[in-house]
This record gives sequence, structure tokens and C-alpha cells, in this order.
Amino acid sequence: MQGKRVLITGGNSGIGLVAACELAAAGAEVILACRDSDKTRQALEVIGAGAEIAPVNLAVDLASLASVRELAATFLARYDRLDVLINNAGIMPAEQEITEDGFEMQMAVNHLSHFLLTHLLLDCLKVSAPARIVNVSSMMHKKGEMDLATFTGFHKYKMQAAYSQSKLANMMFTVELAERLNGSGVTVNALHPGAVATDIVRSFPWLVRKIVGLLFISPEKGAKTTMMLASDPELEGVSGKYYDQCKLAGYSPVADDNLQRDAFWAASTKAVGL
Repeated sequence: MQGKRVLITGGNSGIGLVAACELAAAGAEVILACRDSDKTRQALEVIGAGAEIAPVNLAVDLASLASVRELAATFLARYDRLDVLINNAGIMPAEQEITEDGFEMQMAVNHLSHFLLTHLLLDCLKVSAPARIVNVSSMMHKKGEMDLATFTGFHKYKMQAAYSQSKLANMMFTVELAERLNGSGVTVNALHPGAVATDIVRSFPWLVRKIVGLLFISPEKGAKTTMMLASDPELEGVSGKYYDQCKLAGYSPVADDNLQRDAFWAASTKAVGL
């Protein structure tokens, strides 16, 4: 990763932090896209301890499309190249929340913010080709259904169903974008990191968080697939695929349904104002 520049959302904790540390240690210039917080400042210290190039954070609130636009503008004003974009950040709130833009929080943060950010940085990625986009999805996407009406909220909110749908959105985005980027030198792939113990479960009851910590794999193991898709030279040119814990895997047939994918793309484009 010598000479490579990487932008990663949610790189201040969990698998994002581990991936950021390893990429920085491998010589990459790592730029976080996280809230400006003590946690982020501490993450920068941890990443910087093993980095050849000091990491920085470009502050963003992924629940705000205006903030995402500001992030992209700030990045493009400072940098003329981007080798790897890792759309890593994700949330799973126990209760339904609606963003300032009027969207259900999981769909907004897990999909729409990354959909917008990726599009705003696409030209930069293209001029940096060969470049890579890595979308952190989940095996839960296979249980998801795409109901475009729920972009603005569920009549009856079920945390797991909303999460599965947002992760299905990651997969549908990956497949469609790969087709659109064919021949551009920019690849895009999605992954399931494994059942990882991270603070995505921070809104869960204490006992559930304790059980998750005991049964799930560590962020260090969970970050392996992200690292592979971001850096493995053997994957240069590979695009539109889904990897489950470093192994090529099948994904939901919904992502290969052209009619559903076209409608989903149109709805996403309209939602973020592109």
C-alpha cells in the first residue's frame, strides 16, 4: 500500500479501526471520515503510532446528506487522488430514528450516505485508476427485502429487518455500480466480515452486548476481508463480487434482478439529490 491514499468511513472503531491501522502500517495514507470526537482523536493516535504517514480525520455526520457533501468538497479541495474508498460505517439502532433529511436512520447511514459520497468522489477515483471501492455489507443482506417506501420509515419498525434491507442496499449498489464502472479502472466489491463484536450493538441491552462479546469474532479477524479487498494485488480488476470472510460467495438474487435494481438506483439517486 506504499503511496496509496485510502478514505474510510467509520474508521474510529471496530473493523474500520483495525483496517485503518493495518493499511497505515503497510504504507498507506489513511484518511478517516468520522465525527469529530474524543473517540476519533484517540483512533488517530492509535493509527498514527504505526503509520508512515500521519492519519487525518475529515469530520462528517453520515446521518446528514449536507454533511456528506461537505466532506466530499473538503476532500476534493485537499486531494487530487484517491486509490481506495472503504464504505465501512454502519449502525443498528434498536428504535426507529428519522434523519434531518427525512430518511430512516439505518438506510440513511448504511446506504444513502455512502451512495452519495461514492458518487461525489467517482471522478477522483477514475483519474486515480486503478482504484477500488469496498462496501462493507453483511450476510444479513440475504434476508433483506427492498421496499423503497420504507426509505422514509417503517410503519412497524423491526431493527433486524431494517438492517438487512440496508445491507441488501449495499449489495445492490455494488452490483449496479460495478456494471456502470466497467472499463473505467475502478472496481467495487462488497463483503461480509463475519459476526464481529463491535460497537454497532451499542444500543442493545447490556446482557445482549455481553453475549455478543463472547460469541462473535474479534475486530482483528473481522477486518481481514476489508484488507484483502483493499490491497490484494490478485484482486485488481475483480469487480461486482461478494466475499464472505475472505472467500468468494453467492449473494442475494435480488441484487441481480434488473427491474428491482433499476428502481432502487432511481430511488437512491432521487433521495440524495443527484
